[in-house]
Amino acid sequence: MMRYSGAPASPQPTVKIPFNDLQRAANLEHSLLLEAADRVIQRGWFVLGPEVQAFEEEFAAYCGGGRICVSVANGSDALALALAALGVGPGDRVATCANAAMYATSAILSLGANPVFVDIDATHIMCPVRFAEAAASGKLKAVVITHLYGQLAAVEQLVEIADRTGVAVLEDCAQAHGAQRGGRKAGTFGDISTFSFYPTKNLGALGDGGAVLCKSAALADTVRALRQYGWAKKYSVEIAGGRNSRLDEMQAAFLRARLTSLDASNARRRQIAAAYVAGISHPLVNTPNTPDESCVAHLFVVQCGKRDALRAHLASAQIGTDIHYPIPDHRQRILAAQHANVVLTNTEHAAAEVLSLPCFPEMSDTEISYIINAINTWQA
Repeated sequence: MMRYSGAPASPQPTVKIPFNDLQRAANLEHSLLLEAADRVIQRGWFVLGPEVQAFEEEFAAYCGGGRICVSVANGSDALALALAALGVGPGDRVATCANAAMYATSAILSLGANPVFVDIDATHIMCPVRFAEAAASGKLKAVVITHLYGQLAAVEQLVEIADRTGVAVLEDCAQAHGAQRGGRKAGTFGDISTFSFYPTKNLGALGDGGAVLCKSAALADTVRALRQYGWAKKYSVEIAGGRNSRLDEMQAAFLRARLTSLDASNARRRQIAAAYVAGISHPLVNTPNTPDESCVAHLFVVQCGKRDALRAHLASAQIGTDIHYPIPDHRQRILAAQHANVVLTNTEHAAAEVLSLPCFPEMSDTEISYIINAINTWQA
């Protein structure tokens, strides 16, 4: 794997630089992935078998903090099942941010609960001051703290506020596998946490997958029952709200194979992000801070008041980009009427300016330099 050397820009690549390229990782890991697949095929056990059990144990050990991992079918199910395990139900109020494409909000709504939107700060993550105001303004059942773009939120402060006001804490770690602060990894600060293993994630499967990380055995038992119809034992439904949400053996085997290189790929992402921060010098393009271990650079997001023009310029240079995320939850068509009076100044400002640049571990030094040069030479 190439490392960024800080060398001057190399000649323009002859092919488009994609926003992401999953095939590069698959090619590098081809033998490892085939070995994992063959192990499952030879065993002939395809759902809730030894690969799932092993992955749950290995991922829990990786995250640390004595947590218990329960795997599920995808990250969206993980959010809904985690909230249900916390006792969230119809009419409950759950705090969340509105800048992450409705994922947490959809899970809240699926339980008949009501989202309470909290504005973000300059890092694009929940503002502790605004959360304290929300907690003081009315009874909250829970809060979803999303570690957006791969960076840990001010989670210690947010958890302290939640504990003081009796609010259960769910950490949404879908973009933050392996991020850590003070020796504690994402997912080990709150009562329960969720992960997505969608292929683009820092730890991605070759399909869908998710997990819930639980602080207590009681929560883990509830999630296990909910992921399989609400069964307390086979065919005996004792917990309402269950569904079919199981990680299959093949995806568990792939995830076990990739977990061993997660820290190395996170380090490469940080290296790419640091190169962007050091190299981008356009006056209209604002970059985040240089990442430390609390950020795993799932996305590298800049802000620009002329975002559409910048994106068009990069497209003309054959550089793929994306927007994470263009429509705040409270402005989505299905919610706009109910939340017409909600004003989230920072959230709305960011939604109009954020632009994501390519940031995946298999990028070459040449590509990084080319993107930096394309931005710095943009005639706005």
